[in-house]
Amino acid sequence: MSIIIEEMDRRGHEQVVFCNDQDTGLKAIIAIHNTTIGPALGGCRMWNYESEADALTDVLRLARGMSYKASIAGLNLGGGKAVIIGNAKTDKTEILFRSFGRFVEGLSGRYITAEDVGTSVKDMEWVRMETKYVTGISRALGGSGDPSPVTALGVFAGIKATVKKQLGRDSLVGLKVGVQGVGHVGYYVCKYLAEEGVKLIVTDIDSDALKRVVDEFSAEVIGLDDIYDADVDIYTPCALGATLNDNTIPRLKCSLVAGGANNQLKDEDVHGQMLKDRGILYAPDFAINAGGLINVANEIEGYNRERAFRQAEGIYDMLMTIYSEAEAAGVTTHEAALKVAELRMKEVGKLKNVYLPKKNVMGKRDNI
Repeated sequence: MSIIIEEMDRRGHEQVVFCNDQDTGLKAIIAIHNTTIGPALGGCRMWNYESEADALTDVLRLARGMSYKASIAGLNLGGGKAVIIGNAKTDKTEILFRSFGRFVEGLSGRYITAEDVGTSVKDMEWVRMETKYVTGISRALGGSGDPSPVTALGVFAGIKATVKKQLGRDSLVGLKVGVQGVGHVGYYVCKYLAEEGVKLIVTDIDSDALKRVVDEFSAEVIGLDDIYDADVDIYTPCALGATLNDNTIPRLKCSLVAGGANNQLKDEDVHGQMLKDRGILYAPDFAINAGGLINVANEIEGYNRERAFRQAEGIYDMLMTIYSEAEAAGVTTHEAALKVAELRMKEVGKLKNVYLPKKNVMGKRDNI
């Protein structure tokens, strides 16, 4: 227990909830990082972790990233995340996700869930049977559906901004892009890039996902580990995190990194600096992949698809601001992005001194 509290303190978390339901087999962890700006919103990931310690580490890192992502995207939300320990292909049941929904309901709006790696719109509809604190439900039920296209659009906009800053060009035509992970988000990133005229070099553990991008976009497939040695202009990680580390960074041949994965830097300080020292421009993950959060956040006020896509395109300008701040201060782009996000959390937090009637986070202000 002391180790958990130490980790929470080190990362600045407010609350961690361990969920266990013997009847349904649910084993989950909900992490709430920061609610200074608003209720914590973040997806529910289902993954077959090797240990509960690995699950805890992952959910703490992800929740913290959501706080910065929401802040830097200009959303009135805090950061949270949930993980369900299990095999997403064999362990899913209606009762499992309804049980998870009851734990979410018990937090009374401090945490709002959504889909993530290993979960789907259908799963969120099961969660919705037990709580209103859920986004990412189907458009037929008034939600936004799969957020992947909006996430990918933001990543695409971020790639264009990074290319503009690093290479001084507006067009992506003729560039070679190595995409790691071509599932939901990665597929749409490939689609946007292919339409722009790039050469796609891809890798994934899922052979069906690879076949799809090969058939539709004439992508070239390489081995999982070979992606780090690929002769590409851009490395675009869209799978799990920590792929930028002591082993991989020295092998990169690209001049910029811009992708949709969370927590790409294994060690934020060490590996952010390693990329900078090598002259590789890095698009901070929590900034470039904010499109998914932007999409589901729109459900809270009433979903407008056009508005969500327009806000995701704004990631281009957001990243250009971060690059300018990093250059002026002589720091890594990751450090610059953290400072921008932390400043907004600090400034908006001052408004808590101004009294307002209590607001239901999924509806209108309560009457006094």
